[in-house]
Amino acid sequence: MTGERTLVVVDGANVVGSVPDGWWRDRYGAAERLRDSLVTYAAEGIAGHAGPVELVLVVEGAARGVASVPGVRVATAPGSGDDLITELAAAAHGVRPCVVVTADRGLRQRVEAYGARCTGPRTVRPLPPPRGA
Repeated sequence: MTGERTLVVVDGANVVGSVPDGWWRDRYGAAERLRDSLVTYAAEGIAGHAGPVELVLVVEGAARGVASVPGVRVATAPGSGDDLITELAAAAHGVRPCVVVTADRGLRQRVEAYGARCTGPRTVRPLPPPRGA
């Protein structure tokens, strides 16, 4: 592998859906909030990979159209987000390290076949404190 930056691919739908904070009422807005929270990880690194990293947030469905910001490229899946994430992992295989942020077991199996390392949504989206805490 070359000295290229680690590619970090975030499964937007899976990560947004990991915290029951009302995201279903505004999927587009939830994807924007996730995107904005990822900027820090692009600079500082993630899951044992020092920054800066190339961070790609994959969106689909009602989150289509969310724009990229400095540090976070948003990739809109024309169909299945899982298919696009798999394509990105396959393109990185043998070229540079790839980390995929998802809890989707089927997707994990697909991208691990291309040498990607997987980590769960809590890596980028800690659970909120319990109510009343």
